[in-house]
Formats: sequence, structure tokens, C-alpha cells
Amino acid sequence: MVTRAALILLCLGLAAGAQSKPKAPAQGTAPKAAGKAAPAKASPTAIIHTSAGDLKCTLFPAQAPKAVANFIGLAKGTKPWKDPATGNTVHGKPLYDGTIFHRTIPEFMIQGGDPSGTGGGDVGFEFEDELHADLLFDQPGRLAMANRGPNTNSSQFFITEKEVPFLNPCLDPNGCMGGRRPPNSGYTIFGQCDDASVELVKKIARMPCGGGMACNNSNSRPANPVKITHIEIVGAGSKPAAKKSTGSKTKTAPKK
Repeated sequence: MVTRAALILLCLGLAAGAQSKPKAPAQGTAPKAAGKAAPAKASPTAIIHTSAGDLKCTLFPAQAPKAVANFIGLAKGTKPWKDPATGNTVHGKPLYDGTIFHRTIPEFMIQGGDPSGTGGGDVGFEFEDELHADLLFDQPGRLAMANRGPNTNSSQFFITEKEVPFLNPCLDPNGCMGGRRPPNSGYTIFGQCDDASVELVKKIARMPCGGGMACNNSNSRPANPVKITHIEIVGAGSKPAAKKSTGSKTKTAPKK
């Protein structure tokens, strides 16, 4: 049962070191082969299979290790979570399989990841924000955690379809927007979806909402929501989820 209104986003106005000279090999000895540089680790990729097509997003474990570990753990079923319908703890079952994009707004974003399908489901844990001044909502396709305030991330996430600078983090110790936004608040960006995925986000966001009307901020639940069938994690970095945080409160998301 919805304990709060569908998730609501915060209202905003929108040098390399000197190299030593290599020594010549001693006479009569063969030169040693130069060691190969270790290959750079590839970032993991999430392929979100949906009833409308696939969304492909590169994850950012370096910038948002907690959010990435949480997302991977819930996607693979290696992280326990609470079923909001029964209150029971679920082990070994991917949380996202069968969930819907319950909130879609054209020119903004699509949001999903709640097993209750309402936007107010409680899955039994929360974890801290990971905000960076150089990781912003300055391009389409940002994959980010929804929340209801600082450090209340859980299972819900959203994907943007355009630049949304009003969602950028507030890192000013005095707050932002005349104090309307507290310091160290915002939405953790933990991935970037490709161009084809952004086009699919736009398509999903423009599906009719209740009453056959176009979706908007006050009428954002699709009449026939797109379903996530499974989230596939590909590539390096798909490690088990980090230890779950304590606390269990309803989450919220971004508001346009």
C-alpha cells in the first residue's frame, strides 16, 4: 500500500613523473622483454531488458561504488530485500524482474525499481548518497538513484531523456536556492545509458497515462506500464552487492 505519494524529486528551479633512462643489458645477456601494461578494467554494463526493448547503460563503480554494488546485487538476486507486499525478506531472487516503470514524464525521465509498482514500496534498507561536483545531469541518459531526501537511496532508479541541471547536487555548505535545498543533497548518478536507450526512454515517457492523457508531473503513471523482464550485468566489476545498510523507510524520486 502506498505510504506516500508517488516518489517526488526535489523541487528545483530550474604530470606524468619523470621516467628513468633504461639501462642497456649486460654484455652477453639477452635483453628482457618489456612488461606489458595491465589492461584498463572495463566498466560493467547493465542491459535492462523491458517489454518495450532494451536499455543499455554503462555503470560507474569508481564514482558510485555503493549504488553500483546495490544495483548489481538486486539485479542478480545476490542482495536480500524486503517484499513490500508481504514484509518478508527475499533471498536469491532478482528484485527488478517483473517490476514496471511506474512514473514517466516526457522531457524529463522514466522511473522504476519498486516491487510494489506504486513508487512508495519499502524494500527494507537505505544507503548513502554519492555526489560529485564533476558528475552532473548535463547530458541525456543519466542513470540515477531516486530518493526522498539525503541518504535515502534504496531500489528505485530513474533515467533522464535530456539535460536536467536543476537536479545537480547541492554541495554548498550554506545550501542552495536560498536555503530551499539543504547542503549535500541531490541524486546519485551511477551510470550512463547510450543514445539508442535515450530514444527508448523518450518513447516510454510518451506512452499514455491515466485517462488516455499525455503523462505529466501530476499524472505520471502509464495506463499500460512498460515492464522490466530482467537486468543483465555484463563485464568487469559485477561483484556481489556491498553489505546492506540499516533502516527501512519509503523512498522518493526526482520531481520536475
